[in-house]
Amino acid sequence: MSKRKSAKYKLDRRMGENIWGRPKSSVNRRSYGPGQHGQRRKGKLSDYGLQLRAKQKLKGYYGDVTEKQFKRTYQEASSMKGDTGMNLIGLLEQRLDMVVYRAKFAPTIFAARQIVSHGHIRVNGVKCNIASRRIRVGDVISLGEKAKEMALVIEAQALPEREIPDYVASEGDKVTFVRVPTLDEVPYPVKMEPNLVVEFYSR
Repeated sequence: MSKRKSAKYKLDRRMGENIWGRPKSSVNRRSYGPGQHGQRRKGKLSDYGLQLRAKQKLKGYYGDVTEKQFKRTYQEASSMKGDTGMNLIGLLEQRLDMVVYRAKFAPTIFAARQIVSHGHIRVNGVKCNIASRRIRVGDVISLGEKAKEMALVIEAQALPEREIPDYVASEGDKVTFVRVPTLDEVPYPVKMEPNLVVEFYSR
């Protein structure tokens, strides 16, 4: 499991956007970057800077996965038929921790990764603690018995700012992964630009 090395809301402030759409985000109060030089005027970003920023934003949104994991996912997406950017989004949305987050079993992607790694999630009835596991169309993801009573899970299900997307069919304490989504279907709170990520890696 990859471990977050820094405060997650610093990423919000570095990007200048509330990338998870959470009301607690510090970017709502301080829209400038973190650190003692955060308030200095920003220069215009180069093409490379825009591409890097798009990559950092997308990578950060999915729980700050490691660069090695993210690049491997990109390489797999580029070897598939069709649009590489769309393929990349589809592969990222098929991660088990992301499906748990989309199902509102956890309030944040980081909490989703935690409850997976602690063994609270079942895939087709079998316990799985690998957050990066690829979920296939038709797979059923459910909560373990202990997880159903966890305050974290109850809090997540009551969150007003998120809805379960159409490609995840909910049935109480379990969901079915119905289809691999397109970019337009994924409920990002901010604009994601996978085409710039593709440009970054194909330089």
